[in-house]
Amino acid sequence: MLQIPTPDGQADAFAVFSDDGERHPGVLLYMDAIGLRPVLEEMARELAGHGYYVLVPNVYYRHGPAPVVELPEHIGEGVRPALFARLMPLVEAHTTERALRDADAYLEFLTAQPEVSAGPVAAIGYCMGAVLAVRTAAAHPGRVAAVAGFHPGALVTDAPDSAHRLVPNLTAEVHVGLAEGDMTPEALGELNQALDAAGVGYTTEIYPGTIHGFTMSDTDAFDPTALQHHWDRLLPLLDRALAGS
Repeated sequence: MLQIPTPDGQADAFAVFSDDGERHPGVLLYMDAIGLRPVLEEMARELAGHGYYVLVPNVYYRHGPAPVVELPEHIGEGVRPALFARLMPLVEAHTTERALRDADAYLEFLTAQPEVSAGPVAAIGYCMGAVLAVRTAAAHPGRVAAVAGFHPGALVTDAPDSAHRLVPNLTAEVHVGLAEGDMTPEALGELNQALDAAGVGYTTEIYPGTIHGFTMSDTDAFDPTALQHHWDRLLPLLDRALAGS
């Protein structure tokens, strides 16, 4: 467990890395809307086992340390409405301005760690974290070489600061793994068009038979086959993009 200094306070976070005395490429992992919890630590441990230093900040730190909202061990459909009624004000309070300030602080902290190798890092995220990963990579094109988002939140909206409008600033290789129903065909077309115009290597893929949240084993949305498919896409992307780090 760590504290990351930010312009707005201290963000609690956890970091996972192999204690082998070596330096490892850095990965900034953004949580989903449900927040920092054991399932994300498990995923970070899996990723660290492949040779990465993984930093997972509590994006809601302005409202208190994780868990900001008390969470059941399993997030079934019965508890979702009441839970999300408590979470949505936290999501809405995390404005683009706050997200960008935090991204600066998270990357500064990550790249300064003695266990993190020099060179570019990756930004990955789940649900709303996918949007934060894209914003981070677009704001720091010289530092972020890979960006991945899974069952993303609203990547394509009508808002002037919609994440897809930032894609021209990307230099990172991109993978977006979508659940069925995460995006309309029109929105996915807009995202693909923006990625084409940016000239970056990318894949956008609908994972068949999935619903939003398919990577999260503590929810009813969990799909173990899709989680493995996510690793099969993510690990080669990180290997390609960060191999020289």
